[in-house]
Amino acid sequence: MIEVPHLIEDLALILSLAALTTIIFKWLKQPVVLGYIIAGILVGPNFSLLPTISDLEGVKIWAELGVIFLLFSLGLEFSFRKLAHIGGSSSITGIFEIGCMLTLGFLTGQLLGWPKMDSIFLGGIIAISSTTIIIRAFDELKVKNQKFAGSVMGVLIIEDLVAVILMVVLSTIAVRQQVEGAEMMMALLKLLFFLSLWFLSGIFLLPSFLKASKRFMNDETMLIVSLALCFVMVVVATKAGFSAPLGAFVMGSILAETAQGSKIDGLIKSLKNLFGAVFFVSVGLLIDPEALVTNIIPVLVITLVVIVGKTVNVTFGSVIAGQPLKQSIQAGMSLSQIGEFSFIIATLGLSLGVIGEYLYPIAVGVSVITTFTTPYMIRLSGPLYKFLETRLPEKFIARLNRYSTGAQTIQAESDWRTVIKSYVVVIVTNSVVLIALLLMSTKILLPFLAEKINSKLVASIISTIVTLAAATPFIWALTIKKIHRFAYTNLWLDKKYNRGPLVMFEVLRNVIAVLYLFFLLDQLFNIETAFVIALPVMVIVLIIFSNRLQRFYSRIEKRFLSNLNSSQEMEGIDEKNNISPWDAHLVHFTISPGSDFVGKTLLDLQWREKYGINIASIERGNKLIDVPAKTEMLFPYDRISVIGTDEQLQLFRPIVEPATEVAEFLPIINPAQLHKVIVDNHNHLRGQTIRSSRIREITGGLVVGIERDNKRILNPDSNLVFEWEDVIWIVGDWKRIKQLAQDG
Repeated sequence: MIEVPHLIEDLALILSLAALTTIIFKWLKQPVVLGYIIAGILVGPNFSLLPTISDLEGVKIWAELGVIFLLFSLGLEFSFRKLAHIGGSSSITGIFEIGCMLTLGFLTGQLLGWPKMDSIFLGGIIAISSTTIIIRAFDELKVKNQKFAGSVMGVLIIEDLVAVILMVVLSTIAVRQQVEGAEMMMALLKLLFFLSLWFLSGIFLLPSFLKASKRFMNDETMLIVSLALCFVMVVVATKAGFSAPLGAFVMGSILAETAQGSKIDGLIKSLKNLFGAVFFVSVGLLIDPEALVTNIIPVLVITLVVIVGKTVNVTFGSVIAGQPLKQSIQAGMSLSQIGEFSFIIATLGLSLGVIGEYLYPIAVGVSVITTFTTPYMIRLSGPLYKFLETRLPEKFIARLNRYSTGAQTIQAESDWRTVIKSYVVVIVTNSVVLIALLLMSTKILLPFLAEKINSKLVASIISTIVTLAAATPFIWALTIKKIHRFAYTNLWLDKKYNRGPLVMFEVLRNVIAVLYLFFLLDQLFNIETAFVIALPVMVIVLIIFSNRLQRFYSRIEKRFLSNLNSSQEMEGIDEKNNISPWDAHLVHFTISPGSDFVGKTLLDLQWREKYGINIASIERGNKLIDVPAKTEMLFPYDRISVIGTDEQLQLFRPIVEPATEVAEFLPIINPAQLHKVIVDNHNHLRGQTIRSSRIREITGGLVVGIERDNKRILNPDSNLVFEWEDVIWIVGDWKRIKQLAQDG
């Protein structure tokens, strides 16, 4: 008789019960994650009415694979470019909220009498909200196209990134069993260095590799290649002293920048769902219902801390970031729960053996309760705002509105800001590459050559020559590469006192280059030799080979930027969407073939006049029409971007139904967005009318609103004259609008 391995029997039991609970929870319109956890409790060792799994260690390995696939998929959805386009508002809100919740969680654990390490992990557990639960709640409540939903998604992206960093920090604290500022700073710097190195090298190599092998890549091959890259990075990350999930997340975020990112995400979705289900079932396996009942008081206390703490902290963070009070309250009440990352952090604490077993079921209990309360919290956010609006002093509300308007206003980017940003990019990117080359030379190349060659001096000389040959283009960029010529020249010619700081920046980057060269030679030779050789070698090489190095570095830079923009060219990426204080925002619809208005022009439809909305763009196949003219017709399956307030869009939505509505935060092809420009001395707009300013001709954009003396003018007349400090809201391409803002 052939015996089936215990692991297969366990998987049959786990997946059968998970399938049943999934159906039930779908029917109940509840997150299936809760169903998986309950399935785990039912087949776990603490529940005797059903068969129990026999190979717990085997299931734990599958669960670890589940975490890897979850983080890999999260990385594919994350993308560092998305982070760059989130904008300051969501970043400030997310960082403020996470910092407050980490502190609040630690203090709560101490008040409950828990050990210090348990309190630290509790802070991490309650700091991160659940993306899965929030997206599902937005879908069910049909609020995903309201203004606050975009802010919530931005905060969630920040939270996901911080959660990955938290895992590294908590692991470091757990291993050291103490919190020391210097060691924590070194751990963070090490993490940032490796993240930068992996990102730069990955973007430089992977898109080119995938592009070159495109003709050999069917779905099967693409899946195998992407999984191979994922697990290779997992191994590399663990060898570097980081966690396996971090490696999976990094590789996912790198692949997200490639043109094949969306395709890879679709290919691994089934694997993520399978292994993710096993992981969440394993969460339930570790829960003792009796322990949960015993700790019911801490569960209720921490639940209250999560709901109240997240609501208050997100609301305050959002207000500080310049968002209107209504949107801030809606965002705060939407994020008042914990979810999948809380389980991962709790699992990390258990696997390291640094937290008590009671903390795990408590975290799950809090997650279950806050999952059920999330839809009600979102529904109550509107009434709570109306209640506060009637109770708070009118002057206070007016001040908040003025602060929100001022905080969101886009000032023309100063020359100093442009120059400093250019210096930072040049110094940081090239420093990461040079440090990596130094480490490879001293830790890998030199020991290898010393082992193969009897003479240590010969090995050192060869290592130096090879490393210098590889490093010279980046030393050239660090020392000589020109910084944003236009802004730099403006500063140099504008005022004499600008020249001192500019010269200091030039001296600083050259000193940094000399130090890198000195450290290399110091590792290979004695200090005296390093001092004598470093500076002359650098000067001679840079002078003799300057032109060649410039051409070579330009090719490297061009290839990197081309790879970095490949995903944007193929799929598009959402630009940061600056939102108007009067709740105007973007919603996207797909025109149904059966719509009555198919074949009619925008002039015939008169949607702007009837509903106050504006058509920002029309996407028709591979063609994009930004700010379409009134004579533009609508055709079946056109994808339109519509700008309006929540109230205007609520009236307009039935007009385009049964058109298929698309989630606001899904990527679209280079859409027009809503942006602000202030009339100041950086542009020539003061005293001109909207028509005479030629904004439409210069930017391809459309003026949809003006703020003046705390009053708001929607859809202004083309003969309206711009006044000093008017805030102009324009729909169009941000790059072209930005040039208008800088046109002085």
